[in-house]
Amino acid sequence: MSRPVSTYRLQLTPDFGFAQVAEIAGYLRDLGVSHVYLSPILQATPESLHGYDVTDHSKIREEFGGAKGFREMAGQLAAHDLGIVLDLVPNHMNTRNAAFWSVLKDGPDSPYAGWFDLDWEDGKVALPVLGDDTEPVVDGDVLRYHEHEFPYPGHYRLVDWRQGPGYRRFFDVSSLIGLRVEDPEVFFATHEVIFWLLDEGLADGLRVDHPDGLADPRGYLERLRTRTSGIWTVVEKILIGEERLPGAWACDGTTGYETLNRVTGLFVDPEGKRPLVELFTRLTGEPADYRQVMTRAKQEVIELFFGAEVNRLARAASCDPEAVAELLAAMPVYRAYVVPGEPPPAVSVEIIEAAAATCSPAVHPLVEQVLHGPPEVITRFQQTCGPVMAKGVEDTALYRWFPLSSLNEVGWEPDHFGVAVEEFHAYCAAMLPYTMTTLSTHDTKRSEDVRARLSVLSELPEEWEKAVSEWSAQVAFDARLDYLAWQNLMAAWPISADRFTDYLLKAAREAKTAISWVRPDADYERGLRAFAEAAVRLPIGDFTERIDRYAMANSLGAKLVQLMMPGVPDVYQGNETTDFSLVDPDNRRPVTYPRVPASAWDAAKLRVTTQALRLRRRLGTGAPYTPLRAEGEAAEHVIAFARGGAD
Repeated sequence: MSRPVSTYRLQLTPDFGFAQVAEIAGYLRDLGVSHVYLSPILQATPESLHGYDVTDHSKIREEFGGAKGFREMAGQLAAHDLGIVLDLVPNHMNTRNAAFWSVLKDGPDSPYAGWFDLDWEDGKVALPVLGDDTEPVVDGDVLRYHEHEFPYPGHYRLVDWRQGPGYRRFFDVSSLIGLRVEDPEVFFATHEVIFWLLDEGLADGLRVDHPDGLADPRGYLERLRTRTSGIWTVVEKILIGEERLPGAWACDGTTGYETLNRVTGLFVDPEGKRPLVELFTRLTGEPADYRQVMTRAKQEVIELFFGAEVNRLARAASCDPEAVAELLAAMPVYRAYVVPGEPPPAVSVEIIEAAAATCSPAVHPLVEQVLHGPPEVITRFQQTCGPVMAKGVEDTALYRWFPLSSLNEVGWEPDHFGVAVEEFHAYCAAMLPYTMTTLSTHDTKRSEDVRARLSVLSELPEEWEKAVSEWSAQVAFDARLDYLAWQNLMAAWPISADRFTDYLLKAAREAKTAISWVRPDADYERGLRAFAEAAVRLPIGDFTERIDRYAMANSLGAKLVQLMMPGVPDVYQGNETTDFSLVDPDNRRPVTYPRVPASAWDAAKLRVTTQALRLRRRLGTGAPYTPLRAEGEAAEHVIAFARGGAD
């Protein structure tokens, strides 16, 4: 099949595998999409609900139906004129896999020793698993420690679970070990199943997970494009502000976070910034300057989680670890795209030098190294920027600074209120024609309809302040968290106490101000649960009902813009009707099909989605985009454009 015109993202689970996808083929065809976009399909840990923890690249996941089930599903989808887009995970895999077991057993002599990015110390790899005084037990040729198993004896040492591992990992997740796909042997071994599916015509496109973690994303994408004969490929690349995808990357675009944020911004009134920031600072005690909060958060996560990565980079650069930590905290993007052996791009030099200008003089010698130094320093610095941004911004700062949490999305800066229509038109004019666009994903902090409700607050900040004051007078718990709680309770309404509690526990742990994932507090968590249970009994729904006619306009408007603007629009599972989900795993809950409207908003959203997707199939992807200007008193409230040129 040709490039996708539109996609529909499905989260596969052991309970929703290939057979279940095949059953909804007719529904998806009638909806109007051209391709089904699947979460990872390779063998992962049996209980995994996301699939990003691959354990065996040579197998299609048995829990989904295996290779036979995939073929049957592909046939059923093809019979309904639907193609398939696959989700690739080239950066990492679960540590519970046969290849890594071989490395732990045989050390550098293992045939898989080159698969992983390892930091050998006295011939051993550090494994951070120890958590108590329990002694590991020898059981034949296996060493057991709680649920963990290791070869006995082996080329490893067990260390405290809070300690960094002796290998590159995915962010701070020690159970996910980094792969060296820059090695051709590793590249082909970890992609063999994907390649035969493409060769047999069973899939038509690829989504590449976290390319910033790779040693050489540009080279990886070039090899991928060569081997797949230019199959449609998008990358999960987070772009900050005006940052753009490197032109040398051999792909069709990104998975659409930068578009999601700009569409959201169209429906935010910039006049709401001052009163909402004032309300936020008064209620939380946080500063009005988001940059201050962000920088502090990045510094904290480096100290908490990335000591091993900082020390390894400092050794390679022969510099002080404090200088490495300081420059990493100052970096404003996930990667600066410096390639060893090549002159650094001017924009990369500008980014790194501007970051260093905010640091102490001790950082300046390191700048030369990360721009022009040894390949290991250049590459490892690039690979470490992403985890610091992800943990410091996505998973910390965005849970601390939230005057309007519809803006607290991956890749956006929450102090940027609103996107002007002309700014949006200029953005669309510069878009890659086959890049993906989206409004919700499996990783968004809030679903599109939760954001649609929240954005209304920018238009009536005084009414919102009055409501929050009334609720807070009746129920209060933690000033640093309560205001985030009220926003999300109102916008996700109705929501059960259990779901709300789960969200608040995650938010508090990510914020790391009172508790964290590594620093629990049973008393605090009990208090948080009591707060949630009391809060859901308040008449929050009265306010939600008051704003829903405006939120519905935001929701339908955003959906229509996203589905009809340039690019390849993706619909996340269930979001053809209303969805009031919060951050994962809340947004990965099972979806029932067919979607049956339960409200006027549901019915309208399903109709808009269906009609727009069917129109897109008739128009194709490359139809020209023509901005249209409105005239009259309400002109500033209109965004309009034509697709399809003179016709």
